Amino acid sequence: MHTDFFQFLREHLFTLPALGKFAVGMTLIIVLPTLSRRLHVPEAVGLLLGGVIVGPYVLDIFGAQRPIAEFMGELGKLLLMFFAGLEIDLALFRRAQTRSVIFGLTTTSLPLLLGAAAGLFLGYAVVPAIVIGSLLASHTLLGLGTINRLGMNRLEPITVTVGATVMSDTLSLVVFAVCVSLFTTGFSPAGLALLLAEVIGYVLLVLFGLSRVGAWVLGKFEGDEDVYFIVMLAILAVAAVLAELVQLPGIVGAFLAGLAVNATTHEKPASAKLRFFGRALFIPIFFLVTGFLINPMAFASDIIANFPIVAALVAALLIGKWLAAELTGRAFHYSPIARATVWSLTLPQVAATLAATLVAYKTFDHAGRRLLDGHLLNAVLVLVLVTAILGPVLTERFAPRMLAEEGKSEEQPSPTPRSAGA
Repeated sequence: MHTDFFQFLREHLFTLPALGKFAVGMTLIIVLPTLSRRLHVPEAVGLLLGGVIVGPYVLDIFGAQRPIAEFMGELGKLLLMFFAGLEIDLALFRRAQTRSVIFGLTTTSLPLLLGAAAGLFLGYAVVPAIVIGSLLASHTLLGLGTINRLGMNRLEPITVTVGATVMSDTLSLVVFAVCVSLFTTGFSPAGLALLLAEVIGYVLLVLFGLSRVGAWVLGKFEGDEDVYFIVMLAILAVAAVLAELVQLPGIVGAFLAGLAVNATTHEKPASAKLRFFGRALFIPIFFLVTGFLINPMAFASDIIANFPIVAALVAALLIGKWLAAELTGRAFHYSPIARATVWSLTLPQVAATLAATLVAYKTFDHAGRRLLDGHLLNAVLVLVLVTAILGPVLTERFAPRMLAEEGKSEEQPSPTPRSAGA
């Protein structure tokens, strides 16, 4: 009976007209984030699960050929990375630049090394193993909402953590981009040297060339919000296309474009409108479309059958990020609770991790093999789910204790200076 009803529902939903399917998609974008917030689940996770339900393996509302949804999801992925670069607080990075660089290098390299070691241990080749490590190197500051609510964003450990995001996101994406290119074109010393030269040249071109050209063009249209809005989208598109011309993923170009125009577009009305437009429509569609890739039955059985892969990824991330927070925190003389708060902030793997994983899953070598197979895709999705929940929960637990500790240290009177003759 239940099977017949499900089949009836599936067949009739598939025959909905295009506008009817569009209405279903818009309803999901409205309902799922609200429901996720009430259940204390990250919105990205709720949208992913919604994509699974309406995707081809369950209700199959949108069918196998969905070029419009795929294009909007692709644009959402690029906007997600563009905003990641656009919203990095460069002022906070400069306030504690040296410590931010040190912690950024540490919180990037340790998870990368552990992730790559886990990949090699699980039997993957060198390039896919390094890609696994690069996926663990970045982080998404999901716990920053708690930090801002508590008024802790000016404390040095928080400033250093936010500043380190510049390093971790940039370096992890550059490593990922080099691996993608090596996987598709093959390895040779001359080819690697040429690739590194292209990557360095491209990064410099975007960060210094496109930033100045973009600032000049945006300055010309500062009084016209509509044109300003379109120019920002054009800068995103140009950076992504140029990245693909030098065999780099478009998400790398989108992230670097966001960094390039970060200072120029800060607090501009058109920038706020682009963020609203992207977050309200295109980025949710990206998460929904990503959910289309997941076969829930195969996902569950694959996770059980390949549990060592999931366990290795989660363990490499937790240990790598913890070691980075502990080592640098001790070197900077941070308290244990401050180090724990920093660790919790660097745990969530959502934006860059999910976008890069999807690119790697769709990347093939000359023999038709995927850079990351379906087992790793499922393992990364579990990692995203676990860390997107665990990170903010731990931040909610540690941050108030860190704030209380800071308050006590400020209340303690400074010792009375001794006289010269004492």
